[in-house]
Amino acid sequence: VQLQASGGGLVQTGGSLRLSCTASRRVSSRSIMGWYRQAPGEQRELVATITTDDNTNYADSVKGRFTISRDNAENTVVLQMSSLRPEDTAVYYCKLVILALSPKYDREYWGQGTLVTVSS
Repeated sequence: VQLQASGGGLVQTGGSLRLSCTASRRVSSRSIMGWYRQAPGEQRELVATITTDDNTNYADSVKGRFTISRDNAENTVVLQMSSLRPEDTAVYYCKLVILALSPKYDREYWGQGTLVTVSS
């Protein structure tokens, strides 16, 4: 499975951006799709995830500002970001985990990163 991310760019503080990530094929199994980010000199961190049945999880730093959603028919996950801050500047990566009956057989895939820059 290949993941294609898009939507990054430059925005001013307080602005909004929408990131989208599409999988190359439909995933019929239970899965988790999500977004992670990595700022310069920092480790990659979770931003938000969403399961096949729309259970969501957010990093505390983005709660109330970011919204994750998915369209299973279109194999797409979207991250709507608002009230952006300079500290949100990072390369954002989408991730897909196809869940197996046993976690050791889970398969994970990463998309290429998309840069989000928030100017102060």
